[in-house]
Amino acid sequence: MSAAKKIRDCMGRPFVSFGLLYAYSHHCLKIQIFAHIMHTMNNLRGVDLNLLVVLHALLIERHVSRTAIRLNMSQPAVSHALARLRARLDDPLFTRQGGTLVPTLRALELARPLADAMAQIQIVLRPDGFEPDRARHTFKLAMSDYGAGIVLPNLVAGLRRSAPNIDIVVTQLSREGMIASIMDGDVDLALGVFPQLPEQILSELLHCDTYACLIDRASLAPLAETIDLELYLARPHALVAVHGEASTEVDEAIHAAGHTRRVAVVLPHWGVAPKTIRGTDLILTVAAGSLTSIRDDDGLLVLPPPIRFPTIPFSQISHQRRRSDPALRWLRAFVVASAQPSVPSR
Repeated sequence: MSAAKKIRDCMGRPFVSFGLLYAYSHHCLKIQIFAHIMHTMNNLRGVDLNLLVVLHALLIERHVSRTAIRLNMSQPAVSHALARLRARLDDPLFTRQGGTLVPTLRALELARPLADAMAQIQIVLRPDGFEPDRARHTFKLAMSDYGAGIVLPNLVAGLRRSAPNIDIVVTQLSREGMIASIMDGDVDLALGVFPQLPEQILSELLHCDTYACLIDRASLAPLAETIDLELYLARPHALVAVHGEASTEVDEAIHAAGHTRRVAVVLPHWGVAPKTIRGTDLILTVAAGSLTSIRDDDGLLVLPPPIRFPTIPFSQISHQRRRSDPALRWLRAFVVASAQPSVPSR
């Protein structure tokens, strides 16, 4: 039987034209799509979506006890939920190594779409508008102590004035740790310097800083107010790196100019670094904004570097899946207003 005859028989009237054939085919396609949607919805009715909340938390915490605390559940309840997830997905999802749960390949494949789904669900359940003066909300932020020095004073003061029920939790992570936490949904917003970012990350420049050198005044010749290249390369250096990374944008610029430097001290915190320079022959090359508290009577000098270094783009990042989140949009704007670049005292 021809396709035209089938259509004629189904519709109960003569076949008229190709346009009618197209319209009927399109109508059938819509029916198929609707049936598929209804089938999916019916399947979801048989799924306890709370299990996905538990799986999302387990992927973040990698520990049953911490997951239980995070979700305000008992440990047996989390273990029972994990058993149901394993049966539902036909995969162990996690294996134990010491006291840690290590996700299987299947669990890792689910992590990203699950994080995206959880973020979208939160947006759906949240009211369309966000009223910061009335809202009760906790934001999780990640930044270094350099970033904290730039943003937190104004941010916290502004929140206490205009949004007293908004709480923030700030953690310190490496650059890679901040990106991973944004991707996994562990933090809402991260602030720092990010030369390279995944496509899924939304970045917004807050301000550009420049590099400056910090040196003990007593280690220079009397009345010296500059550092030449020979002295800069001859001296040992201090480096700020959260996890002891050996290479930075500073080193890359030095190598590009055909030189090398010796890093004698690696420190995890920007705030303590200046104190380690006093009484030594070390040179600290850092963002000028981190040296705003240095005064001449500290016995330290803030000087321009003898090599041209790139500027330091300080940005805030969040995930693209949160772009339409009104609460996060408000926070990003508030951070922009709070980020006030400073000029170090010379």
